[in-house]
Amino acid sequence: MLLALLALAIVAVALAAPLLFRAAEGWSARRARGRRARRVERRELRDPGRERRAEQRARELLRSCVNGEEWAMYRDLGFIRVGGRLSRKGRAGDHGDDASAATATRSAETGAGAGEEPPYGYLIYPHKPIVAYVPKTGRLLSEYCVEFPDLTGAISQSRLPDSDDVLAKWMALTGDEERLIRNANMHLPGRQVDPNRVRRDLWRLSEWERQRRGYGPARPART
Repeated sequence: MLLALLALAIVAVALAAPLLFRAAEGWSARRARGRRARRVERRELRDPGRERRAEQRARELLRSCVNGEEWAMYRDLGFIRVGGRLSRKGRAGDHGDDASAATATRSAETGAGAGEEPPYGYLIYPHKPIVAYVPKTGRLLSEYCVEFPDLTGAISQSRLPDSDDVLAKWMALTGDEERLIRNANMHLPGRQVDPNRVRRDLWRLSEWERQRRGYGPARPART
């Protein structure tokens, strides 16, 4: 009888060993993650200027990539405007047709080269959706939500510095506008960005451009 109980105990221990081993591994992994998180927290507490230095490096990188007008726009206004390069058909139609998209892009670039204002444009904000609008009328078209996580851990495990976020959106939009629009989550205006803020920013942008051209601020018409 004693031998039978001993045999049953050995069998039970053998069956439970994998479960106990997995539980021990999970507990050890949780402890390791907790230690890493505490080390990161202590490092951030010891280095309060880490986020500021990361943003400074990001601003220098952004300045080296965009043109002078775009950099001045971001420095003075806090956002960057990018003109749309796809025609209406290429933007609203089937994005899977590469030939038509390429033709639309070439036609839009030809029009821009002739000095024509693009039919639509984008405002790129840090950590906010890209806002599409019509330059001639100021009508807001849509919001495109895209996210670029901080894989280097410059500030945190998920959030890029502001200027890096703007640069990532600028590179994606100017490099392959069609792909970005196709993969982004599109919403109506006002979903995340206040339309009044966007209209105010468009007014600020027009005043900023007037002053850069030497016209000075706009003055109300006399009655």
